[in-house]
Amino acid sequence: MYVVKSPLSDANLATVSDALQGALVDLVDLALVAKQIHWNVVGPRFRSVHLQLDEVVSTARAHSDTVAERAAALGISPDGRAATVAVGSGIGVTPEGWVDDSAAVGSIVDALGAVIARMRERIDATGEPDPVTQDVLIQVTGDLEKQHWMFQAENG
Repeated sequence: MYVVKSPLSDANLATVSDALQGALVDLVDLALVAKQIHWNVVGPRFRSVHLQLDEVVSTARAHSDTVAERAAALGISPDGRAATVAVGSGIGVTPEGWVDDSAAVGSIVDALGAVIARMRERIDATGEPDPVTQDVLIQVTGDLEKQHWMFQAENG
């Protein structure tokens, strides 16, 4: 059932749909991973890392809403359910239990790096079929790359 009719051709819509759904899944998982690490980080840099992780959570949540709303605007039903996220995320396993601040930074650097790599693939894929979606993904990636840089600088 299509409630909203897309202006894109079926072929272009399929490409854009895959890109937006993948971005949504990665962003939802990134917010969950960052929050998990946020709750469990320990060490001398606890406070600064703890607060910086909340910035990642806020960024991922805000962009997940933007991505989901872009999908809906094109007639694509966004799927952010836990089971969908668990199956489709490109982020590796998050450490269990307490996490030393250096390891926490390393884990979020890895998670951000995985999401950024997939976002760049989506940017490439959406350029021709839908430059508007490509622009959304470029903005998301720019913000994630800023967080990636800042966390990399944490461990110098």
